[in-house]
Amino acid sequence: MFSPVTSAIACHDLTIRVPGRTLVEKLDLAVAGGEFVAVLGQNGAGKTRSMHTLAGLLAADSGYVELGGQPLETLRRQEVARRVALLPQYVDDVFPATVMETVLIGRHPHIGPLELESAKDREIASRSLQLVDLEGFAERDIATLSGGERRRVAIAQVLTQSPAVYLLDEPTNHLDPQHQLDVLEVFAAEARNGAAIIANLHDVNLAVRFATRCVLLYGDGRWSSGETSQVLDEQRLTELYGTPMEAVRWRERNIFMATSADSR
Repeated sequence: MFSPVTSAIACHDLTIRVPGRTLVEKLDLAVAGGEFVAVLGQNGAGKTRSMHTLAGLLAADSGYVELGGQPLETLRRQEVARRVALLPQYVDDVFPATVMETVLIGRHPHIGPLELESAKDREIASRSLQLVDLEGFAERDIATLSGGERRRVAIAQVLTQSPAVYLLDEPTNHLDPQHQLDVLEVFAAEARNGAAIIANLHDVNLAVRFATRCVLLYGDGRWSSGETSQVLDEQRLTELYGTPMEAVRWRERNIFMATSADSR
């Protein structure tokens, strides 16, 4: 059960189905400011649909979502956008734009429909670009960027939104190892500053390194959650991913490797 007073975002009895299949059944999850929660599971297990449901973009089959104790469905979309930022897996650039113009979209929930971005909004956007190692890219055409650079622009955009809750769908997509670590450290810092982070991750070892808690989605309705050090073990991860997972002790923590059955 969750406490609506202390949770930045929470769901209760959340059930998500697709035709012929229940992905998530009666999920209870409460995330307070300061927490970094990783969601793990195979492709098709319901991670993205769950994230979009938490953001209010998809309706659950049953159950409900709350922001700070308020039912999500009772809040205006602009209010939700002020408090929750969603980083999708993929972003399409329909219109030509510079990097700065793209990042400033994150400020739109905070300004009126007839207002222009202020110097303060641009300062926030510039700081976000610095955080993702894109200082000096502000006037670049978004179409000239590499896949990894474009991903970091999308991350800068949600940082510019300055929400209380970050919903991150595979934030490390297209990023090289150093930028994966850098970006997740940025969000870990946001958590230390009071934000609530929920991130879909494919790399279990990034979850080991950054997440305070983990949610495991098995794709058949079942789920489990708990502190990272307690919920991530060989048995659970082998079942979760459908392949043998072996723990190796490294620098006072377990890291996990997928192994073939005959190599164990």
